[in-house]
Amino acid sequence: MLYRFMEYQRAMFAPFAVWAANAASAFSDHENPLSQIPGAPAFATGYEMLSRLGQTYDKPGFGIAAVEHNGRVIPVVEQVVLERAFCRLLRFAPEPVTLGAAASHTRPAVLVCAPLAGHHAVMLREVVETLLPEHIVYVTDWIDARCVPLVDGPFHLEDYVTELQAFIRQIGAAEPLHVIAICQATVPALAAVSLLASADEPTPRSLILMGGPIDARRCPTAVGKVAADHSLAWFQQNLIYTVPDRYAGAGRKVYPNFLQLAGLIAAQPGLLVASHWNYYLELALGDYERAEALRRICDAHHAVLDMAAEFYLDTIQIVFQEFRLARGNWFVQGQPVRPQDIRATTLLTIEGDHDAISGCGQTHAAHGLCRGIAARDKRHVTARRCGHYDLFSGPRWHSEIYPGIRALTRQDI
Repeated sequence: MLYRFMEYQRAMFAPFAVWAANAASAFSDHENPLSQIPGAPAFATGYEMLSRLGQTYDKPGFGIAAVEHNGRVIPVVEQVVLERAFCRLLRFAPEPVTLGAAASHTRPAVLVCAPLAGHHAVMLREVVETLLPEHIVYVTDWIDARCVPLVDGPFHLEDYVTELQAFIRQIGAAEPLHVIAICQATVPALAAVSLLASADEPTPRSLILMGGPIDARRCPTAVGKVAADHSLAWFQQNLIYTVPDRYAGAGRKVYPNFLQLAGLIAAQPGLLVASHWNYYLELALGDYERAEALRRICDAHHAVLDMAAEFYLDTIQIVFQEFRLARGNWFVQGQPVRPQDIRATTLLTIEGDHDAISGCGQTHAAHGLCRGIAARDKRHVTARRCGHYDLFSGPRWHSEIYPGIRALTRQDI
């Protein structure tokens, strides 16, 4: 019933939100006479605030048409490489004509494993943009579970692992591959590479794990404590709802987006407040170009997908309650997950010392599990004064995180 009530509420506020958005546009559009009256930016800001109270945040697109590099504008081509029920594999690459054939062949491929933990993959837009000038970039673009028909079956945590295995096989067969996994994605990414190694299949050149709960027992955060303090039945009874009839996934059990958004805001309230405050400030000052860029960031934070119930409950149980990866007793489709079997892959782990989502030491735990990797092929970075979202966006991503990733992915070029 809660899901249906939220849908009724959205429908009721929708006309009001549209009206307020149109009013905000009228006061900010330089070609509209209303934008010339005294205080127009303040009116635009007020109406924009009102519109966002009733706005529905659909999945935003990456919208990367070009990137700048060394004073050049490089056109970018986005394409869907694989499309499955719960995930699309996207490929971003500079136009070959712009670079020349030789330059295209020297660009390493990077698979960015986006977390399936609330936000859409577009939250990693800055990562993709930063990588693009010198890499071919693939991204796991997870589908909102409310859009997946029941006939497509369930989606479990081990299905995430097998999807990554398939993607790694496909990309790695054609070009040198590096894997970057962020937040929740670190666990299935490490499992996928471990299973490939155990089967004597080729593994990526490097595995880069950023801010993820490889061992959530270390420096537990509020996220981990909530999982540990409640039974699996409690999560099922209080956080799982049925998708209403208006969606393609009607009847599917999910952890709905509105509950996830409430949890994300509770975990990082300052982040959302700061992003909106900066947006409204630029809007009030009349810098609409800068405000537009900040609006995209705010929209990305608000756009949250429904998670398949079985995937969410698996994650709670396997990652945050039983710590199966860290304890060495996780099986995926009957096969043991053995990180110690990885040998031909360089490991880089990255953490932020102010990460309120994945505490310090949780990601570094991968070093102890990957005993088969030589010490010379293991690296770790702890970024100072760095929160969770700083790991993949903002100045610390550019100045402290990315340089180490670039050095690793391009060392053989």
